[in-house]
Amino acid sequence: MQRIALLLLALLLVAPAARAAPEARSVPTETITAPRAPGMDVAPDTEAEPDPVVPPTAPQAPGAGPDGAPEAAEPVPAIEYDVAKLPTPVRRLREQLLDAAKSGDIEKLRPIIEANPEPPTLSLDEIGDPIAHLKSLSGDPDGREILAILSEVLEAGYVHVDIGTPQELYIWPYFARVPLDGLTPPQLVEMFRLLTASDYEEMKSYGAYVFYRTGITPDGAWAYFVSGE
Repeated sequence: MQRIALLLLALLLVAPAARAAPEARSVPTETITAPRAPGMDVAPDTEAEPDPVVPPTAPQAPGAGPDGAPEAAEPVPAIEYDVAKLPTPVRRLREQLLDAAKSGDIEKLRPIIEANPEPPTLSLDEIGDPIAHLKSLSGDPDGREILAILSEVLEAGYVHVDIGTPQELYIWPYFARVPLDGLTPPQLVEMFRLLTASDYEEMKSYGAYVFYRTGITPDGAWAYFVSGE
């Protein structure tokens, strides 16, 4: 009986304490959405379209015009041998040059050079005295080899080029303006009077005649006497 009384007393003491305990409160919560930074909008989940493919432009062929069409080849000038067709001033200067060349005295070219409106071009580089320069080109000290070459050049066929332009000229020999690969057998014989077959083979690698040639203007001025490209 005493044990039961103790249990009842314990229950009486615990019950008021349980009633006095406050009920647990639920804490109100709020979802806070952070503001987006500028420019951070999420793009829709779509596949990016590929850039259009631009086909490469084909390179123009050498000698082609702006539209890609081949340019027309320069026409080959008519080859002439008849000196009677030359204008009088041109014919006169040619005769003077031939007379000086055949004389064997290179100094006879000096008055012709000095009478020219401008000194003729005798080199692709700057030179001093023209007669001294011509002698330096010759295989002999007196310049007779270069006189022989000048004579052979002026006795070859010629061409009249750039007609009606400031560059109009009468040019000897005609090989200077005629494609080498188009020369006929008789024309090759003419060329070999001026140069050797080995010279000719070397010129074919350049694609043009590069030995001595001379030009005279329509009014009878000596334009040049040069070799090289």
